[in-house]
Amino acid sequence: MLQHAGKSWPHGPRQLVRSLAWLRLCAIAGQSLTIAFVTWVLDLPIPVGSLCAGIAMLAVFSVLAFWRLRQRTRIAAWEPVAHIAVDTLVLGYLLYLTGGASNPFISLLVMPITLAATALPLRSVSIVAVLSVGTYFFLMHHSQALPQVSGEGASGLFNLHLTGMAISFAITAGMLGFFIARLARALRAQQAEAEHERERALRDQGILAIATQAASTAHELNTPLSTMRTLLGELARESAQQETLAADVELLISQADRCRDILRQLVKVGSNQLSGVAERLSVARLFDSTRDSFALLRPEVEVEFSLDPDLAQRSIEVVPALQHALVNLLNNAADASRACGNTRVELVVGRDRESLAIDVRDHGKGMREADLSSAGMRFQTTKQHGLGLGLALANATADRYGGSLVAYPATGGGTRLRLLLPLKTLDNFTHES
Repeated sequence: MLQHAGKSWPHGPRQLVRSLAWLRLCAIAGQSLTIAFVTWVLDLPIPVGSLCAGIAMLAVFSVLAFWRLRQRTRIAAWEPVAHIAVDTLVLGYLLYLTGGASNPFISLLVMPITLAATALPLRSVSIVAVLSVGTYFFLMHHSQALPQVSGEGASGLFNLHLTGMAISFAITAGMLGFFIARLARALRAQQAEAEHERERALRDQGILAIATQAASTAHELNTPLSTMRTLLGELARESAQQETLAADVELLISQADRCRDILRQLVKVGSNQLSGVAERLSVARLFDSTRDSFALLRPEVEVEFSLDPDLAQRSIEVVPALQHALVNLLNNAADASRACGNTRVELVVGRDRESLAIDVRDHGKGMREADLSSAGMRFQTTKQHGLGLGLALANATADRYGGSLVAYPATGGGTRLRLLLPLKTLDNFTHES
């Protein structure tokens, strides 16, 4: 049994024991109805007392199984095998009293093997198979014969046997179809999850390679940037009397200073990432800082900002990479809006159940359906000179918090990117998170 998003067939002894417990209740009901039908409708002289005793034992064990499931202690791997063994032995006992191997319901001995094969290791399945096959062979040589149907003779007994085989076949087919279908669905879900993890690993490897190269580049740029800053300072003093030239030099100085600050921030982010340092601040302060940083980067873009007042003063732990991710999302949204002649982007901060929901919306032409489903998993871009890093870095940051990044079409055109970050993680973020 496998697990995927809580919808597929779960894996583990506890889940199998739970399935066996419910199937056992169905078996008790079916066996009771069968005895009643054979006794009152067919009027066959079967050992009702002994059969009811066997069903009563199964009912008592069923109560014990549900009691065991209510316990919080771990269910060991051998317990499902023990449960299956009890079910098989009780079924064998009931078949022994009703014809043994000639009973049409003998094929139900296959079901324990099927259930074990869906969840247990090969050794356990082998034990269950040996027990079922051994029970079958025992019943071939040891059993109490079924009485003849009154007034019908061999023909009536044969017809009754065929009817029993048909019912047994229907039960077996239904259960096999149900469990195999669930197992197949779980396998498909696991394959999809494996593909998702593979894409995530490739993305992270790409980010790591870029980060390594960025660290080397930052180290190499520091020296020529310092030299440029020194020369620009001297050039500013020499051109103080020429207004046009002085203004251009001041602009160059400001850009050089910004490059120096970016390099320092890059080193700071890397240091904090290695040490797991997170800064505690309010949600309002985080997004005010993000808005200010983006305003310096793109002063020509208008940001429509909305913050849930219930979240404004909530204190959270933030790593520098989170603010960079938000700025990247806003920058991508700005590029998409500008490509369509619009200068507006939206940043909406609210709550989605137990997560902080950050929506960044552009007013561009929107993303293709294929790109929406894989947003942030690959280095892909729709911009002519884009690198495809913005969404990938934002998605990687969301993964660090145990969150997610989802893209979907916005009402009225454009794309809305939703960054979901669990509030529980934000309240107490560590490097291991």
